Amino acid sequence: MAAYALLLFIVLCSYSYIAHGGDDHGFVVMKPRPFEPEPAECSTSFSVPIRAAVSMPLVHRHGPCEPSQSPQKPSFAETLRRSRARASYIMSRARASNAMVSMAQDDGTNVTIPTHLGGAVDSLEYVVTVGLGTPAVSQILLMDTGSDLSWVQCAPCNSTSCYPQKDPLFDPSKSSTYAPIPCDTDTCRNLVADRSQNGCTDGGADCGYRIEYGDGSKTRGVYSNDTLTLEPGVTVEDFRFGCGRDQLGPNDRFDGLVGLGGAPESLVVQTAPVYGGAFSYCLPATNTEAGFLALGTPMSHLPDSATSYMVTLAGISVGGKRLDIPASAFRGGMIIDSGTVVTGLPETAYNALQRAFRKAMAAYPLLPHGDLDTCYNFTGFSNVTVPKVSFTFRGGGTVDLDVPNGVLLNDCLAFTESGPDVGLGIIGNVNQRTLEVLYDVGAAKVGFRAGAC
Repeated sequence: MAAYALLLFIVLCSYSYIAHGGDDHGFVVMKPRPFEPEPAECSTSFSVPIRAAVSMPLVHRHGPCEPSQSPQKPSFAETLRRSRARASYIMSRARASNAMVSMAQDDGTNVTIPTHLGGAVDSLEYVVTVGLGTPAVSQILLMDTGSDLSWVQCAPCNSTSCYPQKDPLFDPSKSSTYAPIPCDTDTCRNLVADRSQNGCTDGGADCGYRIEYGDGSKTRGVYSNDTLTLEPGVTVEDFRFGCGRDQLGPNDRFDGLVGLGGAPESLVVQTAPVYGGAFSYCLPATNTEAGFLALGTPMSHLPDSATSYMVTLAGISVGGKRLDIPASAFRGGMIIDSGTVVTGLPETAYNALQRAFRKAMAAYPLLPHGDLDTCYNFTGFSNVTVPKVSFTFRGGGTVDLDVPNGVLLNDCLAFTESGPDVGLGIIGNVNQRTLEVLYDVGAAKVGFRAGAC
C-alpha cells in the first residue's frame, strides 16, 4: 500500500463566540436542546467555497433534505457500533503503511459542486445527489472519503439481492451511454485487487467488483462506464463505477456510494484531468442546514495514492489552554474520515482531553457511562458554557472545532479512545462539522477553513 501523506496546511477564518462572564475566549455559551428536534423543512441555501466553479447538494443521511426519507433511522447505539466497526477496519488497513512528509504547492485550480446536509441529529452520515446515465437519472449517494469505488444498485435486482431504496433502481438498459467494462482490459486489470477479489475472477466476459466494508455491508456487481452528471451541464464522460447486483448489510434507503479516496477508481482521481485532483467538503452542523462537496479546490494535481488521508497532531487545547501531551502520543498519525462519527484519540491524548473537558464542565452533572463515557444532563440549565477544543497540527497550524456541534454529540463529548499511543487515531465527521476540509494528497496537503457552511 502506498505511503500516506502527513503534512497539514491550515486555512483558517476566526469563529464567532459569546464570552461568558469573566471567562476568556476559550469558552462558548450554548442553549441546551433536546436530542430529538422538532420536524423541520429542508433549507436549500448553502455557502459556496472560495473560487467555486461547480456545485452539487450534500445532505444528511436521515434529515429532511435527504430525498429518500428513510422511515427508520438507526439508534444512537447502533450508529456508534457501525462507526466503531468502520474505524477499526480503516485503521487495520492503514497500520502497515509508513508516513511520508513532502512540501505542498498551490496551483489555484478549483471547481465546486453544490451539496446539502440532510440528516437528523442521530443520523451522522452525509449524502450527495448526482445524475447517472443518459438521460440522467437522479442518484442519492453516500459520501465516503474512506472508499474509492463508487457504486449504485442496478436493475434487475430483487428484494433478496438488494436492500430496499426509496428511488427506483438504476436501469442500465435504459441508458444510451452505459457499457460494462470487459474483463480482458487494462481498466479491469488495474482495478484494485484486494481481499474482495475485484477484477476478472469468475471467468466472465465482464469485469466484476466486490467490496466488503468495515460495518459488515457488502456490494458486488459489474464494473461499468456511464455518464455522470454533477450538476446540469457539468458531466463526467465514461465515469467508472460499480453496477451493483448483490448487496448485503445495514444499509438505509440511499441508492449507492460515491468514493472520494485516493485510488484510481475514486471520483477525485477520475476527474483529476479537469479539476486538478483536489476536493473539499463542508458538513453542516444540523440536519436542516446545507453544506457542499467541491471538486477542484485551490490545490495542485493528485497522482495515484492510497485511499485514506492522514495528518499528524502536535497538540490539543481545551478552553484555550494547551494540554500537557507528549509528542510521542501522536506519532501514529490521524486518519481523516467523513464516514466515521466520533474521533478516536490514542490513550494518552484521550485521557488528557477527557480530564480537562470534565474539569471545565464540572458545573454540570455527568450521566452514567453509556454509549460514550462523558455525557451530561443539561436539564434545567438555560445556558451551558462549553470549552473550545482546538487541534494543533505538525507545522504549527491550529483549528478550533465548532462549539457545540463539533465537540458535543447528544450532549456527550464526541471522542473516544482508539488504543495505545503507538497506534493510529481517526478524526470523525462530528469534529469536521462547519469546517471546509480541503484535500490534496498529491501535494501532501489538507486544509481547514472555519465557518464554511
